[in-house]
Amino acid sequence: PLGIDIPLAEGIARERAVLAEIRSAADLVIDTSSLSVRRLRDLIEEYMGRVAAERGMQVSLLSFGYKFGVPNDADVVLDLRFLPNPFFVEGLRDLTGNDPSVSSYVLDRPETSQFLDRLRSFLDYLLPLYQQEGKSYLTIALGCTGGRHRSVAVVNRMADELRGRGRSVAVRHRDLSPASS
Repeated sequence: PLGIDIPLAEGIARERAVLAEIRSAADLVIDTSSLSVRRLRDLIEEYMGRVAAERGMQVSLLSFGYKFGVPNDADVVLDLRFLPNPFFVEGLRDLTGNDPSVSSYVLDRPETSQFLDRLRSFLDYLLPLYQQEGKSYLTIALGCTGGRHRSVAVVNRMADELRGRGRSVAVRHRDLSPASS
């Protein structure tokens, strides 16, 4: 490609010079000269599996409101509507689970404490099994009625706990955006 009007060997030499910096930064260099497409695919899958295992599983925690629909990209969906709803408490309705007063209202209850204990145990069991199956990411969606109070508080708490245990965690509060209110 770099040597249409020059001899092939010179074109290859120019291309190697252009790519030298990229090659020096590479984690893996594969000589494809004698590889079949299938063997190349196998090598890439083997390498990517090793990288994923070294990084660990990416856990995505998603809060949502059932009134806006269940997320279709979740691997695990948990319903938190059994917890007391701050929406019906004067002074908490207009706040979210990100607010300390709402978070305390949700998290400082015996039923929430018991649920979190069971959820920890469930995830301690479940996450290694998903990793053994080769899954490099897992999306866990926790929902309440509007996705603004209970699910937000619980997702934030679980994210902090999982990060504290060395897990890679992403958090998204789907229904906190003004468009869903």
